[in-house]
Amino acid sequence: MSLLVVGSIAYDTVETPFGKVEDSLGGSALYFSAAASLFGPVNVVGVVGSDFDASKISFLKKRGVDLEGLYMESGKTFRWGGRYYEDMNKRETLFTYLNVFERFQPRIPEHYRHSEYVFLANIDPELQLQVLDQIEKPKLVVLDTMNFWISGKRSELEKVLKRCDIIILNDEEAREITSEANLIKATKRILEYGPKSAIVKKGEHGAMLYHNGHFFFAPAFPLEKVVDPTGAGDSFAGGFMGYIAKTDKTDFATLKKAVIYGSTIASFNVEDFSFNRLKTITMEEIEERVKAFKELTSF
Repeated sequence: MSLLVVGSIAYDTVETPFGKVEDSLGGSALYFSAAASLFGPVNVVGVVGSDFDASKISFLKKRGVDLEGLYMESGKTFRWGGRYYEDMNKRETLFTYLNVFERFQPRIPEHYRHSEYVFLANIDPELQLQVLDQIEKPKLVVLDTMNFWISGKRSELEKVLKRCDIIILNDEEAREITSEANLIKATKRILEYGPKSAIVKKGEHGAMLYHNGHFFFAPAFPLEKVVDPTGAGDSFAGGFMGYIAKTDKTDFATLKKAVIYGSTIASFNVEDFSFNRLKTITMEEIEERVKAFKELTSF
């Protein structure tokens, strides 16, 4: 398999009811890689500043993550700070310092350009288009986006949508991009923009997949304690795409299983700050929780 992710790499300062961490590793590219590398090798493209400590991501190298596309520029690494409340669905952004990420221009190394599976993490749609222009005949392109791009760069985003196979977004974003209040109608309408499938995340209420006229609903795994939701969406995407790339299939049955694996890994991610939990997770633990998922939903 050949799996590529292009996204952000950051230092996060996060405060939740269960504690606080400062300058912990984060960013969409790293969360995705920490999850997807559980299934196989991952190629990463991103930018960091001269203050970045590469030794902190040595565990990714051990899992087969290729970091040739990780470029270091003079300056500071992207930083983000946020605070979560008792209701973990509510988050307050305290600061965002783009730093070197503000000048990020994705350059895809030559041997990455034949990647069969591509994840365009939540970055400027113009940059996502630049990435696609450098990739040769991918089997599957999966897109993530956010409200900021939906409202601010709608034209560019629609161009990306025409060139991707699956879009992953949350319920609020689905409603905004389609102007449909009903989530089922919104999910169906998303496909009119180009993607063959859509995955709509609903936080603690799980996720739903729409593909070829069929819906699949997956609950969120019930947890007694959520420590830090940061990166849950990107770890979901990593688990989802990691499973697909490993099986090398994109039929509806595989997509459904991939949603479950993505949800499973995201459930582990939120059990600790940063991707501390994803560092220690084993496939045995993952399979055990997938089995529990099946027991929760079978009748």
